[in-house]
Amino acid sequence: MNSSPSIIKAYLALFAGLLIIGFSAILIKSAEAPGMVTAFYRVGIASLVLIIPLISRWSQFRQLSRKAIIIAAAGGVAFGIDTGLWSWAIELSNATIPTLMANMAPVWVGIGALIIFREKQRRGFWIGLAIAITGTFTMAWQSFNLSDGLFSGIIISLLAGVFYGIYHLFTQQGRSMMNTLQYLSISTFAAATTVACIIIVNPNYSFTGYSDTTWIIWLVYGIGVHVGGWSLINYSQGHLKATTVSPTLLGQPVITAIAAFFILNEALSTWQIAGGIIVIAGIYLVNITRIKK
Repeated sequence: MNSSPSIIKAYLALFAGLLIIGFSAILIKSAEAPGMVTAFYRVGIASLVLIIPLISRWSQFRQLSRKAIIIAAAGGVAFGIDTGLWSWAIELSNATIPTLMANMAPVWVGIGALIIFREKQRRGFWIGLAIAITGTFTMAWQSFNLSDGLFSGIIISLLAGVFYGIYHLFTQQGRSMMNTLQYLSISTFAAATTVACIIIVNPNYSFTGYSDTTWIIWLVYGIGVHVGGWSLINYSQGHLKATTVSPTLLGQPVITAIAAFFILNEALSTWQIAGGIIVIAGIYLVNITRIKK
């Protein structure tokens, strides 16, 4: 049984981590660079930071099986595509809606588990799926004929959420074969390699030629958000139940929406707010159903 001080520290770590990752979309939108390039420097800088503790435990790393490394790398490829698409969606539209759509990942994880692992889902999962899809259509309907990029952002971020779900499926297997540092390091490096390949083959992207402000944003994003924010959340997962952590993380798009309103002057329409609430309700039901199972 965890002591009260440990529980308090875990809750503080969880909310601090949630607050940090809630600013991810703000940093993407603030950087004076294409979203795909910002995605690369997020995982690229994080890879450089994570390699330091990994080298210090190199003897443990060498003991990993080839299968474990392949699974972690495959998860990283999926994460790289996810973060690249998500960043692109934010570039095209706004900070809040793509962040909300990316949180649809538990839905795709449930469907993937059904197809791959033959894992039957409870009635609550399918009800939550229907509610989340209804909310998505509610948000997308108003922007279908508009040229503000919001509809494109919704579609791209939904696809990003699918790859994020695939990442979680690989993580479920990979984390049973290695510790957090090992999996995070391998998957992050694979993600950086994946996004780098996308940038190399696309002549519209460049690794250089950006302002000092943008480089500062990338350092904050890679070190503060990817390494710092998620380390705090991973710490909380070791002390709190999944029924506490997973639904709490649904607060990310809420934090993003509030921050975007004050920092980026982004306002949401009534339809978008209503649809967002419906989506969060659906994802919450999916989360709770899968966790209880």
